Amino acid sequence: MIALRGVTQRFGTYTALDDVDLEVPAGTVQGLLGPNGAGKTTSVRVLTTLLSPDHGDALVAGHSVRRRPDLVRANLGVSGQYAAVDDKLTGPENLRMVGELYGMRRREARDRAAALLEQFRLDGVPRTQPAGSYSGGMRRRLDLAGAIVARPPVVILDEPTTGLDPRSRRDTWDAITSLARDGTTVLLTTQYLEEADELADSITVIDGGRIVAEGTSASLKSLAGGARIDLVLEAGGPVALALDLLGPLQLEAVAEQRSGRITAAAPDGGRSLTRVLEVLASAGIPVTEAALRQPTLDEVFLRITRSPAGARRSELLQESTA
Repeated sequence: MIALRGVTQRFGTYTALDDVDLEVPAGTVQGLLGPNGAGKTTSVRVLTTLLSPDHGDALVAGHSVRRRPDLVRANLGVSGQYAAVDDKLTGPENLRMVGELYGMRRREARDRAAALLEQFRLDGVPRTQPAGSYSGGMRRRLDLAGAIVARPPVVILDEPTTGLDPRSRRDTWDAITSLARDGTTVLLTTQYLEEADELADSITVIDGGRIVAEGTSASLKSLAGGARIDLVLEAGGPVALALDLLGPLQLEAVAEQRSGRITAAAPDGGRSLTRVLEVLASAGIPVTEAALRQPTLDEVFLRITRSPAGARRSELLQESTA
């Protein structure tokens, strides 16, 4: 339903996308992660027909961005990093306008606008209030509603929850989940890794214009080396001494001096945690918190985007075939 096939995009001597392949099946949510400048926004601009790739092609709902950009746009809803609403129109007017531009009849557009205003908790705003006076979070929610007015088969959401409060973010998550449940294909770029963890059926990590990892959240977390131990020492506890004592256990322990928090690998799960606690207890170092947990996407992200792209790709391929 969404595809990038050998897409390369250059700006002068800078290569923003380097032979990128990506396939997103229909009715799924695909997370696209990467550090700033990795190529996420360029990918979105290619898929939304704002850029024509130098090499390769991209497909949206089966239509080529090169050959049929008109059909791509007709089958696509987009919410960019910045809310694109008409400040002089009210919220209902903004949504009705989008619906009519997509060919909806006036009554249908009006009913759809009312339903979306309720879904995104904007139905309590005075109907005569122009969107230009909305708060940043309200404008963002209105823009998201506009992306799905015409129920397009494909929706691209470029950092959709930036600037939203926790409740509005959760409402947006619910809306994205509902879209996929109804068969809509969603490409989601985000800086919030827990957002991708919560919503995405599959996740692609891009860095330096190349894909460096892809898979489910669980499969990507396995790249971070399995279970982790989290410890918090008593305030003012000897963090440096604790690290020295844990050194012989070879658990790759690291610490935050100010917070007294220590994180270590746990290759043997609960047994590793027991050994750590025994070592610290024998040295008289009090521990106020201790937990065994699975790796987070944050740890995966930091690991696979910290070295040159070519080296990362080689390392990951070696790991996947080992």
